[in-house]
Amino acid sequence: MSDLSRGREHYRKRAWREALDAFARADRQKPLAREDLDRLGMCQGLLGREADFLATLERSHHAHLDAGDPLRAVRSAFWLGFRLAYLGERARAGGWFARAHRLLEGRGDCVERGYLLGPVARQRMAEGDFAGAYETAAEAVACAERHGEPDLAAFGRMMQGQALIPQGRIREGLALLDEAMVAVTANELSPIVTGLIYCMVIHSCQQVYALERSREWTAALSTWCATQPEVVFGGNCLVHRSEILQLNGAWPEALAEAQRAVEHLSRAADRVAAASAIYQEAEVHRLKGEFGDAEKAYRAASRGGRDPQPGLALLRLAQGRAATAVAQIRSALAAASDSDRLQRTRFLPAAVEILLAAGEREEARAASDELEGIAQALDTDVVHAMAAHARGAVALAEGDARGALEPLRRSLAGWQRVEAPYLAARIRALVGEVCRALGDAESAELEREAARSVFRELGAAPDLARLDGGARPDSGASRHGLTKRELQVLLLVASGKTNKAIAAQLFLSEKTVDRHVSNILTKLDVPSRAAATAFAYAHGML
Repeated sequence: MSDLSRGREHYRKRAWREALDAFARADRQKPLAREDLDRLGMCQGLLGREADFLATLERSHHAHLDAGDPLRAVRSAFWLGFRLAYLGERARAGGWFARAHRLLEGRGDCVERGYLLGPVARQRMAEGDFAGAYETAAEAVACAERHGEPDLAAFGRMMQGQALIPQGRIREGLALLDEAMVAVTANELSPIVTGLIYCMVIHSCQQVYALERSREWTAALSTWCATQPEVVFGGNCLVHRSEILQLNGAWPEALAEAQRAVEHLSRAADRVAAASAIYQEAEVHRLKGEFGDAEKAYRAASRGGRDPQPGLALLRLAQGRAATAVAQIRSALAAASDSDRLQRTRFLPAAVEILLAAGEREEARAASDELEGIAQALDTDVVHAMAAHARGAVALAEGDARGALEPLRRSLAGWQRVEAPYLAARIRALVGEVCRALGDAESAELEREAARSVFRELGAAPDLARLDGGARPDSGASRHGLTKRELQVLLLVASGKTNKAIAAQLFLSEKTVDRHVSNILTKLDVPSRAAATAFAYAHGML
């Protein structure tokens, strides 16, 4: 069997890497015909070979023109423009879209015109003309239906849904995204469009906190991936998978997924998406009390162009630097547009937590009220759970324990419904404080023990330290039985240094440092270096 025949056979079986290798060998022997060039390009696109994919699309475009098939040439030009726009090369993308429009001059109705409506809809969304974007996407869907083109129909419906969401028509928008996904899960679409719609729909669901949908579609994506494990997805898709794993309490898997995303996106030169993946790494490190690693990752995300807030402000709060945390979260909110509800929703829950910790109750109440208004407008379960959490926390801080109980119970039900064990445990810890304030010591201890169990299982060292140390940190003068040298070692452990690095800095043997670290863990009654760090910050020892 020739390499060309092998390539076609592997392509038919969706063995993309084997097909790519066979087509590449055949192309070196004799330049591929245009149909096989299209197949080679599909393989390259699915496997994330961006430079090769773009070069093959150019060859394919010219081959179709030379064969007198301008409509197929328009398809190649469209995909060139689409991929270049995704990579941020707007000028080159616009040039290819312009060429595609020129090739259609004087021609009647055709499905290629429908494809070229996609960039127009995207541009209108970028300009804030969401109603215009919706109408343009609807034209694309109508064109697809006239010509029986399922790829375009699904893509157009997805864009319609994305255009409705910023207009506040969340449920209608999500319904259109669901409809696009029906075609995906029914295997009605080409592989490359399947991957694109999976990623774009999951991204849209994450943006509006439709986490149950996001989890469901991510599970479907994982099933599809299992049949085609070599397919590479876009940056946002990789990052969102890590976010969902974190929400589900699978923190080691979330960290591993984020690290894989960083590796892939760095190779693909997708700097902004890579920075988002690094931010996700930082979040997991912060939750586990690995503050040194979290600090490094937040700074790396910031250098890559990703706003490190609200995670960095929450890290400062966990480190006992409340004034710094307040200043940072105020800056983040000041920079967020008052009209951009989704952006402000990112910051408001952290703002309430930080402001309450700093004693700024009036400002925390205002942030809670704003979040409540956004929850009413967006009307998604997760934002309602966020708002109820904030309202209950503010009521408790204001001394209204009875008024705090109902919103906290609502928030707990919301987080349990979306299977978010960490966030549910944080609510249970607060409910324990409410019960204690109401004189119900037994219920308070039951709630605290339930929270403690989850925190232990997840490795949430800072939360364990807060729960076991009480709401108020100990005086910095308290050493908890540590010697002066052990405190020095603890400070360096908290900064993220290894035992070898600590030994070099303090002019000690590594064996001596090992003994000091062991003594620290024993005296503080904590299981790990991360837990020791969190304990030290929570008790004012550093």
